[in-house]
Amino acid sequence: MGSVLVGLVMVVGLLGVVVPLLPGTALVLGAGVAWAVLVQTEGAGRWVVVAVMAALFVAGVAAKYALPGKRLSAQLPRTTLLCGALAAVVGFLVLPPFGLLVGGVAGVYLAEARRVGGGAEARRSTVQVLKAVGLGILAELTAGVLMVGTWLAGLVAT
Repeated sequence: MGSVLVGLVMVVGLLGVVVPLLPGTALVLGAGVAWAVLVQTEGAGRWVVVAVMAALFVAGVAAKYALPGKRLSAQLPRTTLLCGALAAVVGFLVLPPFGLLVGGVAGVYLAEARRVGGGAEARRSTVQVLKAVGLGILAELTAGVLMVGTWLAGLVAT
């Protein structure tokens, strides 16, 4: 029964990668640690599973921020990215959890419209930001799925 609950928490964590209201891969890692401490109380294999999950977590978080940042820093000015980030925070506070995305997109569009004029160029920049954010989400989701796969392998092996 404990392993089923851990698995359900991991599924919620994977959903949290896409829905900004939930903690995402941190929840998956926390569930893995809880499994090692509370459910699978014997053997060193449980700690190997947790260590691999932790390494995947760190790699996923690094990729989540590094890949979009590298992609965007060469294409958009820092002020546009800052406006998008600030608008995302305001959007999150006004319309959680979806305001994060809506606010960020609106902020980038408005900053680019002010910089280059409205229309196609501002839309092109906004689409670049959306693609970069999607790449970051995909990187974290991949890490999360690999973490769950590691836990499942450990569950079968231990």
